[in-house]
Amino acid sequence: MNETITVLRGEEEWQRAGAYSVRVQGMNRQHHISLREEFDDHDADGTRYIILLDDGYPMGTCRFYPLNEETVTIGRVVVLEEYRGRELGRMLIQEAEKWIRELGYRYIRIDSRTVAVGFYKKCGYHPADGTVYRSGPFECVLMVRDLDKES
Repeated sequence: MNETITVLRGEEEWQRAGAYSVRVQGMNRQHHISLREEFDDHDADGTRYIILLDDGYPMGTCRFYPLNEETVTIGRVVVLEEYRGRELGRMLIQEAEKWIRELGYRYIRIDSRTVAVGFYKKCGYHPADGTVYRSGPFECVLMVRDLDKES
């Protein structure tokens, strides 16, 4: 199904550029999120990125960064509109989880837009407490996962 899709683990600036490209197109342009809001203090050294490439073209990304010795946050999960519906969001999450496990973290948290809660549940996450809050222009719910427990 995804024959031309390759996965890039990004920690260096040139790799982050691919992630940023997807985020500019997917969030800044599509949802009118300002560049200042989309790019924050977590877009720096130490943050890791998964970038999906279609024949070398960046078309999906997510990032993660540590909160403490056991927990990371996955965020900025974006698949370009023309690539949606191909299980690429799931691929991003699975690739991030694989790397997170390799790095020795146990817990993952995601600030999920309310419209994506069902997607994250299918990926093995559950709402922390169900509280809905605003993050920028979106209503969100905190989703969590313990990697030591099967979903």
